[in-house]
Amino acid sequence: MRITQRKHLLVAVAGCLFLFVVTALRAYDPSFVSTIRLMGFDGYQRFWPRPQGDFPVRIVDIDERSLAVHGQWPWRRDTLADLTRALTELGAAAIAYDVIFAEPDRLSPHRYVPDLKLGDDAAMEGLAGRLPDTDKVFAEAIAEAPVVLGFATLPNADGGKPATKAGFAHAGSDPTASIPSFASALVSLPVLEAAATGSGGVSLSSRDTIGIVRRVPMVFTDGTGLYPSLVMEALRVAQGAGTFIIRSADASGELGAGAAAVTDIKVGALPFPTTAQGELWVYFNEDRPDRYVSAADVLDPETRASLAPQIEGQIVFIGTSSVGLYDIRATPLGDLVPGVSVHAQAAEQILAGTFLSRPDWADGAEIIATFLLGLAVIALIIAFGSIWAAVVGGVIAFSLYAGAIHLFRTQGLLLDPVYPTAVNLFVVYAAATALLYFLTEREKRFVRAAFGQYLAPEMVKRLETAPDALRLGGEMRDMTIMFMDVRGFTPISEQLTPTDLVAFLNALLSPLSDEIQAHSGTIDKYIGDSIMAFWNAPMDVDDHAAKACRTALEMVRIVDRLNAEDAFHFRERGLPTQSVRIGVGLNTGEACVGNMGSSRRFNYSVIGDAVNVAARIESSCKAVGADCVVSEDTARAARGFAFLEAGAIPLKGKSVPIRLFALVGDPDYAAGDEFQALSQAHAAMVAAIDAGDREAARAGLAACRKQAPERLADVYERFAERIEVMPQQAPA
Repeated sequence: MRITQRKHLLVAVAGCLFLFVVTALRAYDPSFVSTIRLMGFDGYQRFWPRPQGDFPVRIVDIDERSLAVHGQWPWRRDTLADLTRALTELGAAAIAYDVIFAEPDRLSPHRYVPDLKLGDDAAMEGLAGRLPDTDKVFAEAIAEAPVVLGFATLPNADGGKPATKAGFAHAGSDPTASIPSFASALVSLPVLEAAATGSGGVSLSSRDTIGIVRRVPMVFTDGTGLYPSLVMEALRVAQGAGTFIIRSADASGELGAGAAAVTDIKVGALPFPTTAQGELWVYFNEDRPDRYVSAADVLDPETRASLAPQIEGQIVFIGTSSVGLYDIRATPLGDLVPGVSVHAQAAEQILAGTFLSRPDWADGAEIIATFLLGLAVIALIIAFGSIWAAVVGGVIAFSLYAGAIHLFRTQGLLLDPVYPTAVNLFVVYAAATALLYFLTEREKRFVRAAFGQYLAPEMVKRLETAPDALRLGGEMRDMTIMFMDVRGFTPISEQLTPTDLVAFLNALLSPLSDEIQAHSGTIDKYIGDSIMAFWNAPMDVDDHAAKACRTALEMVRIVDRLNAEDAFHFRERGLPTQSVRIGVGLNTGEACVGNMGSSRRFNYSVIGDAVNVAARIESSCKAVGADCVVSEDTARAARGFAFLEAGAIPLKGKSVPIRLFALVGDPDYAAGDEFQALSQAHAAMVAAIDAGDREAARAGLAACRKQAPERLADVYERFAERIEVMPQQAPA
């Protein structure tokens, strides 16, 4: 398996494991996951709250000013009777108390007068009997008005049972099993409940997190009967309706495990959707002041008449905004509002017909979105890398957010784009990217460790970015192999101390090695004063024969420059050897390249007949008289360079002589008139030698020496020696 394929497989497996975990977590939906989802829904409302409108809903607020005027809470019940009568006179369509009158009025005169001890007990009892009972006074006022009293659900059986003022009908299965039940209720005094037109629950949902009210129960059950909320009862009384209709999930004939789940409720002419448990998602807007009327103003005869436009035909909720009475709630908008405001906003929302809903398919859609987005992120990382995965993943995430926001604003749907995008872009993406980075860095460390000493930094970087170009384990490749050796090294080593000899080799081999690597060559090894190198492995190198020839020419020039600069200090120290010469042999052909050695220690190297031929060609440099000698295959592959045929030279280990060429210049030199003239004369000389015509060969040699530069003197000296030992041509 290729390196990149193996790396991508590991990233895919790890990414899918993380994706499985986060998808399973969403399916299990623990509290912290649902909290994040609900906070996302809160954000919708903060940016796009419910539009303001003039709806027939008002709050009569027992505020701080009212408490200052009429005394601390609880007020006497006859004061509340006055408040009820005043609202009735002003034309309120319904009066809903967000208050529970569970105990008799302690401030009723007939209760506290006997305790004053102003006379004998009998006289005081008689006086008390003639004083008014404020609870009865309040009950009389309630009986004459469209009043709805509240009750609160209790988790224990210490309370009572709410009064039933209206009936329930249901379309579909009985929804009682789907609605959370209560053990008992905290209810108002029987005399008050009996007088009231309606009775509704004031308890707000306890299922929402961190104290924020998002859903309000619209219907309650004790396991046997159904009871409306304060909001539903106020709307019923205001319309003069007598029955609630609850629709279940199977009302259209669809049966299933959730058949009894509530889908919507109808109060009179007002239908509205609910959760499966019969709750209303409250769509809040700002808690504006014009929604409130102070109870002190309603009770004041001088200001009461001016309130008629604000009260007439309105559904009036009575509650308190006083902080000391502990009925302050948090909303998704980040506001702290009186509990009565939640009821009022729920009633406004139903009257406006503007609803929020969480469809039953939402959880499944979000789980699928989590999984599919995670797969997309993993695939993008593998196919295009982490940066493009982040860009495309961000675009997908933006699309999910935009779609969810569009559905919220146009249809009131509550869909969560936060979890699918957040966990995939911050968990799956981070995990897959981190693993990919770790594996990539490990590959780079391996490449640097294995090839940093053989290849130029640019080639190492190419291998790091494209590790599949590295094929380990041995493969046959068409390559150009170079051997370089110092001429006359033995005399040089005899003239230098070991320390000076090491310094000399470092000064010579370092720039030559740099030149090899600069032309995409790979250094195989150093053998004393020799360098073995090759081209076209471990990565593909275009025109590798030409690059090797150019490198060889540059190496000769480097040595000439070092000699001219006395970089080795031979002349400075007066050594017999004043300069250094090198011989370079090149051969092009198929060879096996890969990691070779033992399981504990190996080198990236090349073997094969092409390597052996290259080594023998380098050894023949002296016999040819040239600094650079190449095989016929190399000369054919590196067209355009200046080559002079050296003839068929016998090489050690080869039964048949091999045709070699002296490399004397680059393509620019080869195209010049000087070399063209020399090439023609040289070709004529070689033809005469091959024909055995000594005289013609001598003439050709003379012509070549006349055309050749001084640096080719040794080449033609060797030709002169060969011509002299040629067999004498037989007479025609």
